[in-house]
Amino acid sequence: MNASPSLSWLLWFPLVKLNHNLSISFSLQEWKADMCADMNKTFLCNDTAMTVVVAGEALPWMETDFPERNVSLGLSTVPLDFPINPWDIMLCMAGTVIACENAIVVAIIFYTPTLRTPMFVLVGSLATADLLAGMGLILNFVFQYVLSSETISLITVGFLVASFTASISSLLAITVDRYFSLYNALTYFSEKTLHYVHLMLVSTWGVSLCLGLLPVLGWNCLDDPSLCSIVRPLTRSNVTLLAVSFFIIFILMLTLYFKICKIVCRHAHQIALQQHFFTTSHYVATKKGVATLAIILGTFGSSWLPFAIYCLVGEREYPSVYTYATLLPATYNSMINPIIYAYRNAEIQHSLYVFFCGCFQSNVATHSRSPSEV
Repeated sequence: MNASPSLSWLLWFPLVKLNHNLSISFSLQEWKADMCADMNKTFLCNDTAMTVVVAGEALPWMETDFPERNVSLGLSTVPLDFPINPWDIMLCMAGTVIACENAIVVAIIFYTPTLRTPMFVLVGSLATADLLAGMGLILNFVFQYVLSSETISLITVGFLVASFTASISSLLAITVDRYFSLYNALTYFSEKTLHYVHLMLVSTWGVSLCLGLLPVLGWNCLDDPSLCSIVRPLTRSNVTLLAVSFFIIFILMLTLYFKICKIVCRHAHQIALQQHFFTTSHYVATKKGVATLAIILGTFGSSWLPFAIYCLVGEREYPSVYTYATLLPATYNSMINPIIYAYRNAEIQHSLYVFFCGCFQSNVATHSRSPSEV
């Protein structure tokens, strides 16, 4: 069977080098019809342009103009497709705010000799954990879009797990410290208190470091994607462990703050009995203390509960928008922590004035306070 003229021309064409000034002077309509009729090759034909595909690859056509149809046949360049997920941008922005807020707290506590009490040591631990979490969110964005690799992804996820675990554990340590400051008010400022604070710090950061190293040491789903959770490359069992740990900490905090409320109300009642009446100032102080505890627990629960629940019920096949929508509010807890535990404190406020503007305000109280007053 003789080859058609179009097929013969196609087999001969790759041997010829076309220059930029080479012009093809034949009818576009007849040539396209002849080409598209050949069933031995694959072509993409339309009214305005045609791309010839041989063996799965496009031929390197040079640009040629046809005045009749204003059509050009040339090498099409595909633009660089580099989309950035807006959720990742929001996480990076949240990480930047978190890092800046907590870096100031860490610097103030580190450079102020008077802020060495157990209460501020725990607040400094919380600020350090949140600072690392903010930096982890920034690094995760950079490594995801600039230096993407599985090893870096494991290290970044492990770093974030350790940082957020240390942040949540530090909140529990602060709650325990507040409870003991009320339950053992007479012996709170003793050496024994400092010892148990150091023990809580070692436990907090030790457990957090171990949980953060689990993905790096092999507890991940890179080799078996079917084991992945809603947070890749963490496995479903790893995420379940983290969620259960959060619920345990949340229940402990809820129990301790309930006991703190009972102690505060009992103290207010005893003062009222000693003075034979319950003054308005005592009522306001008690109400303010209970409201503060409610804000602390409400902020912590509303931030982390959605993500913890979704870690238990979510599947890896679910849309990633659900993971982002529950994870982003969790990061806001690290953004609010320095406001609740640091910037509301009069001593830290005084240190801020001195640190930034060098001014001294005599009306700012600088006496050391117990955690129950914070």
